[in-house]
Amino acid sequence: MENLPQSKVLLNALTDAERLAFYKKTYAHVAGGVLVFIIFEYLMLQSEAIVNFALSLTQGYKWLLLLGAFMFMTNYAERMALNAEDKMLQYTSYGIYILAEAFIFVPLLYIAIYYTEGFDLINQAAIVTLGLFTGLSAVVFFTKTDFSFLRSALTIGFFIAMGLIVAGMLFGFDLGLWFSVGMCVLAGGSILYQTSNLVNTYSEDQYVPAAIGLFASLMLLFWYVLQIFMSRD
Repeated sequence: MENLPQSKVLLNALTDAERLAFYKKTYAHVAGGVLVFIIFEYLMLQSEAIVNFALSLTQGYKWLLLLGAFMFMTNYAERMALNAEDKMLQYTSYGIYILAEAFIFVPLLYIAIYYTEGFDLINQAAIVTLGLFTGLSAVVFFTKTDFSFLRSALTIGFFIAMGLIVAGMLFGFDLGLWFSVGMCVLAGGSILYQTSNLVNTYSEDQYVPAAIGLFASLMLLFWYVLQIFMSRD
């Protein structure tokens, strides 16, 4: 892979024991990312200034600008982590991404907490999300199916989704429940693709950038699962 120095060896060339050690580190870092996300989110929701500022960005073109900035930071963090050999730089990239993710979640979680039923809705959505993430990961590891064929479909699907989101913002129409369901399907496909493609993308010491990709798909799934739960009320 072009992002790897010549001395790096991809996981598919390593032993089963070495790959297992990599998977353990990767998923431990995904779990750590979730914990840090919860801490960041809790601190942000305690700040009235941050909450009000985040809510002010949900209107019209401001939300589009926020999404654009978030996508830029996501791409920057993933590339910086993947190209960096220094572990501190990889962790810094991961931290930047988690912080950006926590901020963009502030309006959704604020509404879920204060305009529905407290934390019950969030807890339910989190349980469903983790269950789906675990199940999809298990499918890859137990069946050993190569889901790399999903790449083109996922790319097209995400471009269509972004187009619908932009159109919804510009013309003021609600994308509705079925859009959230469709995005959950895309997020699930992304989890399958990224999990099965770990051995073809990363070297033994790149568990941090691998965790960023899985964490991103997990949070995308959580966003739209929570949207589905909120649509019931």
